[in-house]
Amino acid sequence: MGEARGTSRAARIGLEILGWLLLAAGVAALVLPGPGLLLLALGLWVLAKNYRWADQLLDPVKRAAYRGAAEGVKSWPRIVMSTLLALCLIGIGIIWGVRPPPPSWWPFADKWWLFGGWGTGAFLIASGLLAIGLLGWSLKNFRYGTMTLEKVYQEHHLNERARPQDRG
Repeated sequence: MGEARGTSRAARIGLEILGWLLLAAGVAALVLPGPGLLLLALGLWVLAKNYRWADQLLDPVKRAAYRGAAEGVKSWPRIVMSTLLALCLIGIGIIWGVRPPPPSWWPFADKWWLFGGWGTGAFLIASGLLAIGLLGWSLKNFRYGTMTLEKVYQEHHLNERARPQDRG
C-alpha cells in the first residue's frame, strides 16, 4: 500500500480524513436514515489506498451492498415498501427543514424539537432521493435487466477470497 508517488503529504492526509469521515458517516447511516453501505464502501475505498485492512474489508461490504440491491427488488411488496420509505424520508426532511412549532405533547425544551433545521432536512431529502435512485438502478439491472449477483461477483472479483492483485 504505502504512499503513492507524486502524492503530496497534505493530499494524503486530506484523503485519509475524508476516508475516516465517510466511514464514520457510513456506520452512523446503518442505524440512521441514510445510505450506510454506500458510505462505508466509499470510506473503505478511500482508506484502501493506504491501509491493507480497509482493502480487505471492502469486498464484503460491496457484496452486501449488491446483495441488498438485488434482494430489495425481488418482490413487489419490497419495492412498494422501499419506495414509500424513501418518500417518507423526503417528506420528513421537508417537515424538518420547515420546522413547525413543537406540539403540546412535546416533553422537552423547544430547542430540541427538530433540531438541525435545513441541514438535517437536506440530508434526509438527499437520502430519500438517493434511495429512489438506487431503487431505480436495482429495478433496471436486477429485476428487468440481465444482471445477476453471480455475474456481478464474478465481474468484480468478489467470489474469490484473494483479490487478483494479491495473487502471485
